[in-house]
Formats: sequence, structure tokens, C-alpha cells
Amino acid sequence: MDLSPTPPAGTPRTILIDPVTRIEGHAKITIHLDASGSVAAARFHVTEFRGFEAFCAGRPFTEMPALTARICGICPVSHLLASAKAGDQLLAVTIPPAAERLRRLMNLAQIIQSHALSFFHLSSPDFLLGWDCDPARRNVFGLIAADPELARGGIRLRQFGQTVIERLGGRKIHPAWAVAGGVRAPLAAADRDAIRAGLPEAFTTTRAALALFKRLLDGPLAAEAAVFGDFPSLFMALVGEGGAWEHYGGRLRLIDGDGTPLGGDLPADGLGAGPFDALLAEAVEPWTYLKFPYYKPLGPEAGSYRVGPLARLNVCDHIGTASADSELLELRQRGGRVVTSSFHYHLARLIEILAALEAIEALLDDPALGDSHVRARAHLNAFEAVGVSEAPRGTLFHHYRVDGDGLIEAVNLVIATGQNNRAMNRTITQIARHHIQAGPSAGAEGGAETALPEIAEALLNRVEAGIRCFDPCLSCSTHAAGEMPLHVQLLGPGGELLRERWRS
Repeated sequence: MDLSPTPPAGTPRTILIDPVTRIEGHAKITIHLDASGSVAAARFHVTEFRGFEAFCAGRPFTEMPALTARICGICPVSHLLASAKAGDQLLAVTIPPAAERLRRLMNLAQIIQSHALSFFHLSSPDFLLGWDCDPARRNVFGLIAADPELARGGIRLRQFGQTVIERLGGRKIHPAWAVAGGVRAPLAAADRDAIRAGLPEAFTTTRAALALFKRLLDGPLAAEAAVFGDFPSLFMALVGEGGAWEHYGGRLRLIDGDGTPLGGDLPADGLGAGPFDALLAEAVEPWTYLKFPYYKPLGPEAGSYRVGPLARLNVCDHIGTASADSELLELRQRGGRVVTSSFHYHLARLIEILAALEAIEALLDDPALGDSHVRARAHLNAFEAVGVSEAPRGTLFHHYRVDGDGLIEAVNLVIATGQNNRAMNRTITQIARHHIQAGPSAGAEGGAETALPEIAEALLNRVEAGIRCFDPCLSCSTHAAGEMPLHVQLLGPGGELLRERWRS
């Protein structure tokens, strides 16, 4: 970290920080001060765009699962499944039971590998190495040096999820396996046995991580939960039969901050363009490419909501597996029936990994999983469809309109990170207000002049960590290409630049 000498008041200051921040994609943060020097707002800017929805126009809808899986290398399965589900509706078919179970198995594996990446690789260096740790060491390599067993377990846990995806789809990244009408191939008995053999180690790692993180929540991390995005909001997720935790089908449910459902649950399969358009709208702001979806009946502000692992655990009545239900009960004892602190997204991820492992264990014992009939075939029977699934980061919508030849006329992808956009901005504003305090300058006579707040390393990292609670995937949300450092700017009440820092 290179700290330039303190400049005169009002002079921009630049601080270069290495390594790059631990989020996926391109980002910039501005912190806006009012006339008193207090934080008025903080904004999370997404600064790149490549218009994926535009260049899909004119392609056959049958190509969309394989095309959209290439939006991102972190969560290709999420797009693959949502797109295939939209294709099912355009064909107007019910896929074979084995195909649904196999899709569920792949989605569970996707949840495991993505959550493991988020918790162990991207966020745990903050928890275990400290907010003030040297940035050059506060990363996965520093974690390996400090706790090699935990780091190895996290790597192996993610590897387990990727291996399941590979055994189902033929490769770990961008598998072109789920298609309109089902899946391309069944699961071989040898692959089922290999998946089952990896479960014991995965369970051990997950339970150890849960125990460790809960100890940290009861100790050094206790204060963070009250500062990292703790506010009431709406939450949205899929739920299954009897309000069970769901990740693939079921019904779409929206609740308020007290847990009261808003409107009736909507079917995930066959949601339809009309109900979808009545449910959600998207606002835009000139300072970011990332949209702001909201619950249409309440408007952009009151209708903002959160999705993802914490939302799924808030919206469901129970999970449906023994160990995960026990952890869910403990989460609600910590945070209430509706947990409002965004810091608990981390705990929710670990609980979901446990739930996914238990669900995989049950699926592997299902005789229908081995059925060779895995695809229903039909011609085009509808011209508009909305595919809904739960990505690791939250509810994912693929909305397609096609012509009589099945060629795409319009695409709208409503991504989890976008749905969390307003909550991310509220979270970093809360963190910045807590850690940046206005005060008189040490050299000001009578304390009349306000000192410029410092952007200390611990503050910078906490603001970033507020974003990492949501595990944003900016490539999915704006279809960005390449890499760019995080850029933080501190702006005065007139919009003038006071200080700035980069991670480069």
C-alpha cells in the first residue's frame, strides 16, 4: 500500500492498494459527504457493459441454454437451468421425472461450489486474518499460510461441487447438458457411486466451517452484524411444498420485513409474461450499468427486496433435512424469524451448503434418478416464456419472446445481483456512516473547519466486505468482460472530489 503525504484540505488524494479486491467483476464506490462532513450516501457503481441480451436476438431458442451458460464461468449452471426451463415452456412440455431430479442434482452442486468459493476464498480472509491485515496477505494465499487445513477443506469442498457438475454435464464449466425438454444424458451408476463417495469429506468440512464461523460471530465478529446492512426489507425466493426450502421449482414467494407474504405465491414453472411483468419492474440510474429491480406494486424504494441464501432461509418455513433445519433454527434464534443483517449471508451460505449435501444424499438414493428417459420432445407451442430458478446468489429469471420459427425476438435477464443492488448500496452507506465520522480539523481555530475523513485500510476493506456479503457476480448482472480494480471516491457536498483510492 502506497500512502501519499496528506495534502491540503480540498486537494484530491490518491492511494494505490494491491492486490485487487475480492469480488467478481468491475466496481467503483463513491462516498458522498454532506456540508458537515458526514456521510450522506455511498454508491456502488458497476462500470462495464457488453449487452448480452442484444446479441442473443435472432438465435434459435434451443441454443439459449448453451449460449447463456457462457455469461459467467462462476455460475454457468444457473443460466443453463433457467434457460432450459424457459425452453420447456416454449415447447409446452413436462420434462421426465428423472430429468427434473438430475437438474436438481446439478443445481445443488452449483450451490455448493459457488458458496464454497464465496465463503472460503473471498470472505474468510477478512474473518480469520483481520480487517487491518496487510492487503498483500489478506487473501486466499494468506489463509493457506494461516490455516492450511481450513483452506484445503474449502478447496476440496468446491472441487466436490464441480466434480458433480462434471459427472452430470461432461465438464465443470459451461456444460451444454440441460436442454429444452430435459437433459441430454442420464447419470451412470459409476458416477452416482463416485458422487456418494465424496459426501463424507464434504459434510466434515461444512460442519467444521459452521462451528468456526459461529464461534467468530459470538466473539470478534459480533459487532459487524449490526453494521453490515442491518435494515428491514422485502425478501424473495422460491419455496417448495409446505413452505420448504427450494432451489429449482415450487412457487415464488415475497415477504415483508415481518415475514408477512405479499400477494399470493406464484408458480415458478409457467409463471408467464403477464404475471411476471405485473410482479417486477426495473429502475435505472445514470451512475451505474446495474439495474434496480423492484416489486412493482410498491414502487422502486418501498418495493426493493433482497434475494439469495439469506432470502431463501427467511422466506421458507423449514428446510426439510435434519441437520440444516437445526442450523436454521439457530440462525433464527440469533437474528429473529426474519434475519435482517446482510452479514448473516455468510452463515446462510454455510447452512445452504449443508442443506444441499443432505439433499444430494437423498437424491442419490432415489431409484428414479437412474431412469434413462430424460428428455421430452415437441415442436414450438408457445411464443413467450419466463424460466425461474434459484442461482447461488438468488432468484434468476430468463424471459424470452420468440417468433413462429422459434427465433429469439427479445431477451430480458433479471439477475440476482441486480435484485440486491439497492440493498448493496444501503449496506455500504450504513458501513461508511458508522466508520467515517465528521469532526473539527486539528489545525482549525475554534474547530470551525471540518477535517477531511481518512479512507483508512480497515474502512476500505469493510466497505468492500459489505459488498462481498452479497457475493455479487457482476459479469452475470451486466455481462462485463475483463478485470478492473475497485475504485473508491470521497465526494464533498458539491460533488467535488476530496480523496480517492484504487486497488490496482
